Amino acid sequence: MPPPTPPADLLPGYPAADRWRRVPRTGQHYVDTGSGPPVLLLHGNPSWSYQWRHLMAALAPDFRCVAPDLAGLGLSPRPPAPAAPLDRHLLQLDHLDALFDHLVADRGAPRDGWTLVLHDWGGPLGWAWARRRALRPARVVVLNSVCFPWPAGYRLPVYLRWIRDHRGVAALAHATNFFPRAAVRGGVVAPLGRAERRAYLLPLARGADRRAVVDFVRGIPRDDREEAWRLLEPDDDGTGPGTAPLFVGWGMRDPVFTPLLLREWESRFPHARVHRYPDAGHYVMEDAADRLGRDVRGFLSSTERG
Repeated sequence: MPPPTPPADLLPGYPAADRWRRVPRTGQHYVDTGSGPPVLLLHGNPSWSYQWRHLMAALAPDFRCVAPDLAGLGLSPRPPAPAAPLDRHLLQLDHLDALFDHLVADRGAPRDGWTLVLHDWGGPLGWAWARRRALRPARVVVLNSVCFPWPAGYRLPVYLRWIRDHRGVAALAHATNFFPRAAVRGGVVAPLGRAERRAYLLPLARGADRRAVVDFVRGIPRDDREEAWRLLEPDDDGTGPGTAPLFVGWGMRDPVFTPLLLREWESRFPHARVHRYPDAGHYVMEDAADRLGRDVRGFLSSTERG
């Protein structure tokens, strides 16, 4: 079941409720706003589509923005938890399949010409989904995320390792809602307003609605031997998401996705347009909202196919 739907007036800046939709097959919640070439925005954990409100406002005059809530997060239903981390990832890909098929069959969306905007867990999930669908995006925008195994020297922050590796700590994090509460404060450099922090946390008000937050952390791969990384292996036919025009926008004060990971993007994808935001944290779309909106909009416009 999905969490209770909050009144729109408790979600400052979020698109109005007449832009909210649900996928018939899965009940997945998504926002569909604007018109023009389609853009799919995928959030991470512990977040939801609310994080995209500024970027959607910047793009929607000329682009159709579709921002779903990943299964178990935001206003989407809380499905039963698969037993293994890989099964959880595959469930998310199944829900993205259902969303895409619904948009094409029922909502007039095209099959081709999509831009992917990926953040945090939205990065590996969106990358793997595009590979599974044999979808070559028109463009890819990556914000503080990965689509490759951890590079040498990278170490996950200790609080995430505690949640990932110790069931007792994971249970405590679930009970206290620790990770989301910390993220809305520590994930930004410029503090969010009280109303915005509350909006981020509203879908997690009940303990029953928080399981996916801990499940995502428990599913973080430890090393490059884990099977989940196989979902991201490069395509052999040269048509995968990594061959599309690529924008990498990076909040340089992110405690999780550090500059070391940005250097790996630059090494693997030398064609990428890289934008650094020195005074932004993990939620770069909050700290650098105006600059990021201009930069992404400029990138999309300059790479638009004629």
